[in-house]
Order: sequence, then C-alpha cells, then structure tokens
Amino acid sequence: MKKVEKADIRKIEDYLWEIPKSFRNNMQVPAWILANEILLDDILEDRSLNQLVNVACLPGIKKASLVMPDVHEGYGFPIGGVAATSYPNGAISPGGIGYDINCGVRLLASQLQIEDIKDQLENLVNELNKEIPTGLGKGGKIRLTQEEMDNVLAIGAEWAVEHGYGTREDLEYIESKGKLADAVPKAVSAMAKNRGHDQLGTIGSGNHFVEVSHVTEVFDDSIAKTYGLKKGQVTVMIHTGSRGLGHQVATDYICLMMTAMAKYGIKMPDRELACVPFDSPEGQEYFKAMCAAANYAWCNRQLITWEARNVWATIFGRENSSLKLVYDVAHNIAKIETHSIDRELQKVIVHRKGATRAFGPGFDELPQNYIETGQPVIIPGSMGTFSYVLAGTSKSHELTFGSCCHGAGRNLSRTAAKKVVNAPILKKELQEIGILVEGSYRGIAEEAPIAYKDIEVVVDTVTSSGIAKKVAKLRPVAVIKG
Repeated sequence: MKKVEKADIRKIEDYLWEIPKSFRNNMQVPAWILANEILLDDILEDRSLNQLVNVACLPGIKKASLVMPDVHEGYGFPIGGVAATSYPNGAISPGGIGYDINCGVRLLASQLQIEDIKDQLENLVNELNKEIPTGLGKGGKIRLTQEEMDNVLAIGAEWAVEHGYGTREDLEYIESKGKLADAVPKAVSAMAKNRGHDQLGTIGSGNHFVEVSHVTEVFDDSIAKTYGLKKGQVTVMIHTGSRGLGHQVATDYICLMMTAMAKYGIKMPDRELACVPFDSPEGQEYFKAMCAAANYAWCNRQLITWEARNVWATIFGRENSSLKLVYDVAHNIAKIETHSIDRELQKVIVHRKGATRAFGPGFDELPQNYIETGQPVIIPGSMGTFSYVLAGTSKSHELTFGSCCHGAGRNLSRTAAKKVVNAPILKKELQEIGILVEGSYRGIAEEAPIAYKDIEVVVDTVTSSGIAKKVAKLRPVAVIKG
C-alpha cells in the first residue's frame, strides 16, 4: 500500500493540510492534518498518515478524517485522531476509541500559592505516592462486589459521590457529569469486571500520572478567573483511565467485530480498524460496554481526587484542604453529538482517540458558569515541561467536530526512549530544576521529556488555527508516575 509522502499533501490554509480523496480509491472523504510545517515533517516519519487515510475509508464517515498536531501511530486509528460517522447506521470502531477507554485528564485548583508548599514538596510527593497506588495491574484499597461493580459501570462518578468520595459540585465539572446514560453493565464481560474489581483509585502505568504544578502565566484574565485559576496558584492534574477493565472491553469487542464485519459486507484496509454499523446488535453492545467503561474511568479519577484531597488535608490542614475541580475531560471515547456538516446540522458518532472535546461558548452541556467562556481544554506536556489550560472555541465545531489535541504527543516510542534515557540521571536532573519525580525507573525512562514533541509548538498550532485559545500555563514541581 502506497505510503503517504509530502508531495501527496496539499495546504488548505495555515495549519491545515489535506490528503485528497483521490489519493486512494477506497477513501470516502479526504484526510485532514492540523499541523505547522515543522510538525508535518515529523508526522511523516511514522505510519500516522497512512492510518489516517485508512480511517477515511470507514463506512459512513463524514466530511474528513482528522489528526491533531500531537498525532502519532496507534492501533488502527492514529493517536490524535478524530472521525465522525453518520448516525445511526455509520460505523463504530473500537480502534477509534482505543484500549484505554476514557483515558482522560482532570485538573484541580488549590487555595495555596507555590511559596506555601515549597518546604513540603518532598513530603507531598512521598504521601501522594503512598496514598495513590501506581504501576501495571496494581490494585487499590477498594474491592468492588459484583453489585457495586455494576453500579459503578451504570452511574460512574456519581457512585463515588454517593459513597462519600466527593461532592455534587464535582459532578458539575466533569464532562457529561461523569456518567454516560447508555451504559449497560451486562455488556461488559465477567473477565473485564474481574480485571477492574480492585483498580478504582489507581493510576496504572504508561503515561499516567498525578502531577502537582503551579500557574506560571495567565493569558486570558477573564476566562482564568472563571475557571478559578490565578498566577502562582498550585494545581493538581490527574491523568488515567479505565485500567484493565477498559482494556478488556476493547479486546473483547475488537475480536467480535473482526468476525462480524463479513456479515455486513465491510472490508477495511487494516484489520485493526474492525468496525460494524452503529445500529447493528454488535455495534450497540460495544457502545453500551464502552459507555460503562467510560463511567468506570470517571469514577476512578474521582477516587484519585479523594485520595489527593486526603493527602492535602494531612499535610496542609483542613483549612487549606480544598482542591476544587476545574474540569475533567475524556480523550479516548465515542459520543453521539450534533455538528454542522455541509451547512446542515447532523447527528454523528464522533470518535476521539487521543483527542479532547473542545466545545466553545454557548453549549448548555457545559457547567453554567462556563457557557460564556467555552469548556476548559487541559493539555499536559511531560513531566519536565509545561502544561496548558485552553478554552474551546466556536471554530472547533466548524473544523474539527468540536475537538482539540490531548497533549504533546509522543516523539519516541517507549522502547526507543528506554534505549537513550538513563532514568536515575534524568530523575536527578529534574530534581535539580525543581521537579521531584517518584516512579519506577522504567516508567521514568519511557515518559522522559525527550520522548515527547515540543508542547509549545503543539499548543501554538491549535491556538493559531483558532480551535482553542490559551488561558493559563502550568509548570510541574512534583510528579507521581506508574
């Protein structure tokens, strides 16, 4: 199959490039790339754009397959990919959501300034590391019964709040209020439930983390004030998903769809893009299970929030223990949304894989006080670089189905990073610049700053394209890794 070359790509406008539908005869729509020219050259180095072309072959795909500037090669879909298919009979593909269903990011804002915590940083890292379990397959303190598991899958973060692990106000600041109503626990296999029965309140491994940062710069005073952010303020960022449960859901339904595709006459250029019609029995079962796994992930991040708040209260006292939820966004998920396509409002199935929802002002699904500003878009960098808080804009709806990038994006594979990074030396170097890191040497090497693209270039791309605007910049001071 022909590899995408730079000569195959044409520039539509600044920061937007197109592989035309004519590139391959099975493309249903063109493929769009959101990037500046420097990033585009880097993206051409792996299989991302060939995967993007394959996504453009999905049955019922609308307008274009898209990738964000943090794109890199993934399973089936590129990570950083967005695709919308027609509702109700367009394709749904587990590869367009990924194995870590509802991997996402949550930002908490403290009452403290960076000067207030500097003397307690080492203590803070140690206590967070003790309180929040990390690592591959690591379980936590909560063990769910079958009935409790089904309740978590059905109502998500609401379960945590009902059991004293948060407040009703928390739910208002979670995408979809932390619960997808289409979740059906019985669509999740017994094996998946067993893998997740003890993993609530845990980070896992890979690129997941808990990070203590502080606001170093505010770009939009009005929006930052609405989000509850100000210069010097200490924040906590949580990045994790549905753990082993979500992975098993993806495994179960990818296998099912690989078999079922023939029944619907679907042929895809890559088996990793296994898919079925959304309104088919298999499509509906997967969607119900995916929604349930997404609910589990929101509940998981809520439990980690509770753990972080306990640490905060222990170290800084109850009077300084507030960690207010700014927002929680999913970046591996499929959702039914309405978007303008060819000047007509159409209901579609939006696949976001390594892409964050970035709704602009005016959407009533947002918290009441965010309707005028647009939704917070949380963009982590790496454990040695800055992160950003952006605000969604109306242009994101015109261009990217209300979507934005989800991070810096990998520049080196985990294997390649381990070959060039000496973890003990890196840990010491980070400590020398005021960033304490706690985690396995393997995890530190795999997630080294060198393994990621330049967050400044990625963020400048999405903000210059108009799909989001800068609100605040965060610098890490303590990181807990899996």
